[in-house]
Amino acid sequence: MNAVLTKKDGIRTGESLRQDLSSSKILIIIPAYNEEHSISQVIQDVKTHCPSAHILVINDGSKDRTREVAEASGASVITLPTNLGIGGAMQTGYRYAHRYGYDVAIQVDGDGQHKAEQLHLILEPVLSGQADLAIGSRFIEQTGFLSSASRRAGIKILSTIVSAMTHKRVLDVTSGFRAANKRAIAVFQSDYATDYPEVDSIVLIHRSGLRTSEVAVVMEARTGGKSSINAMRSVYYMIKVILALFIRSLKAIKPIEA
Repeated sequence: MNAVLTKKDGIRTGESLRQDLSSSKILIIIPAYNEEHSISQVIQDVKTHCPSAHILVINDGSKDRTREVAEASGASVITLPTNLGIGGAMQTGYRYAHRYGYDVAIQVDGDGQHKAEQLHLILEPVLSGQADLAIGSRFIEQTGFLSSASRRAGIKILSTIVSAMTHKRVLDVTSGFRAANKRAIAVFQSDYATDYPEVDSIVLIHRSGLRTSEVAVVMEARTGGKSSINAMRSVYYMIKVILALFIRSLKAIKPIEA
């Protein structure tokens, strides 16, 4: 089941949510490639708004001082020997979360687009048992930074395909601001697309019999680093993701590990 939640839908922000936060083992996974100028602020913001969480930076073969800055800012860091891309970086984080028994793993990008003050919005559906994977969506209320018109058109095409495959409306299929519970972590640690995995992972969760929800959030323009998708790669991206979705629909689903 896929649900769409807005900030007006009774999302807890008070004592009951704080109790769930304090009793849950939460891992914030920050994939980072050449983010030395933004990573410190991202880490500090997470510490401010979710102080009980453990912060893990996946340094994805950066050529700058991302590792040194992240460590100096108080985060744990895993440095990959070469750049694996967002999929390889995130699967590393999910495997860490699975190995060490975290209740929730949250992706927060290292470029400053995701606002730590909104962590409670994507945590709430997971902690309350409404969803196994909660996705922060830019397109429920359409506020804040929304990317270019061409990108939004591409996202809409992918959204139509994913919605058809899952039989549920999904608006922001490329959002990387998301929270996964233990069941979703178990799925992702063993099966996660290497390239542009956000879209594929929604279909994977659906085919694994788990639940996804979208929550309205506001995102910012990136404050550092460089997007891996430029105008010249947009068509390639679309074709590759659509083919990956087709292959996903044919693959057998592995049993969820405990």
